[in-house]
Amino acid sequence: MSKSIRLYSWNINGIRACHRKGALYGILEGHRPDVLCVQEIKAMPEQLDEEVLTGHGYHVAWAPAERKGYSGVATFSRIPPDEVSIGMDAPEYDAEGRMVITRHGDVTVFNGYFPNSQRELQRMDYKAGYYRTVKARADARVAAGEDVVICGDWNTAHKEIDLKNWRSNRKNSGFTAEERALIDEYVEDGWIDAYRRLYPDREDVYTWWSNRKGVRERNVGWRIDYHFVSAGMWSRVVDARIHPDVMGSDHCPLELEVSVS
Repeated sequence: MSKSIRLYSWNINGIRACHRKGALYGILEGHRPDVLCVQEIKAMPEQLDEEVLTGHGYHVAWAPAERKGYSGVATFSRIPPDEVSIGMDAPEYDAEGRMVITRHGDVTVFNGYFPNSQRELQRMDYKAGYYRTVKARADARVAAGEDVVICGDWNTAHKEIDLKNWRSNRKNSGFTAEERALIDEYVEDGWIDAYRRLYPDREDVYTWWSNRKGVRERNVGWRIDYHFVSAGMWSRVVDARIHPDVMGSDHCPLELEVSVS
């Protein structure tokens, strides 16, 4: 008999702040994801209290940045993963806490915090290198016969439909041709944006909003958080959902439901 598991991804913009707002437990207890991948935790485990570390009953794999208060990812799972890899054996990215790889039965999950290219694309080379390193590691897993999901904050809106004001943002970080081409490289090699494949024409669905007053209320947002699945895994995708009503961060959670044996 087959069943499904639900994989959530959420840039929480600081795990301590998210917890103080009640949002972290709101997801873990209210939605009960099988796996929750969070990005931009901005903390090291030794800075967190036991309630955040273990009080929720989830197993957690931590990949904090070396620099305090910056970056970092963590993967929560209801059942301990069958395999955990912290980082990608790429020191320039691993120092910033940008990847946890976990295997949950026959599903391998890459939890990534993709770099921001910054103003005038000052970190574009770093961002491009990260995109291609993640892809190389994920492609290797697929070649070895694994079904792979790459999720997280990709810091890029791929298509015009993925942000409200695309015309005025064509030269801005996160929507330049150079950055969008990085996602094209994944698509050209068979990786599938699960939400957009399921809902190709659905507009005004975003995962990030500026903190400026009224922006989220008016839904002037960007879709920059994704679940990409390997081509061979597409038949296992049950549904993909975005939860814009969940507060606690400038991003909202997204969900991917996949079948498992």
